[in-house]
Amino acid sequence: MNICVFLSAADLDERYTRPAREFAELIGKGGHTLVWGGSDVGLMKVVADGVHASGGRLLGVSVEFLANKARPGADEMVIAADLAERKKLLLERADAVVIMVGGTGTLDEATEILELKKHGRTEKPVVLLNTAGFYDGLRAQFLRMEDEGFLPRPLSELVFFAEQPAGALAHLQERLGVR
Repeated sequence: MNICVFLSAADLDERYTRPAREFAELIGKGGHTLVWGGSDVGLMKVVADGVHASGGRLLGVSVEFLANKARPGADEMVIAADLAERKKLLLERADAVVIMVGGTGTLDEATEILELKKHGRTEKPVVLLNTAGFYDGLRAQFLRMEDEGFLPRPLSELVFFAEQPAGALAHLQERLGVR
């Protein structure tokens, strides 16, 4: 399974890096491929290191202006011309998407895949890994959108909220029929 992970390139503390390492290990030990932004810094590096060390494959999609931060030695590295092309390539190469902690770039990527799902342009499973309650406010906002009629599909059809890495991977495996 090719699992696209949207996440931060920032250096973060242990409450975020520990679950990221745990999820990375699950990806690698499961023989899956990490599809990610290609950076070799911050949380992106933590996850790529964990997947690689656990036997998984690395497929990076960087962007020209960040190519100097791309991970050397990835199994495959694609350099996109701009952020729009990067998002398109990430989603094309993925069977599923996991949204981890991040800033505005992660939020942009997350809302893009949810918008595509909302309009029936993809049915790839999407999991929001709510590490340390990071996305509690976003979940509340999404629930309000659903309650007030802003979503044409139930929120549960758009995204699955997981509190733990194992629950995130289990949901993807169930949805895609993968063991």
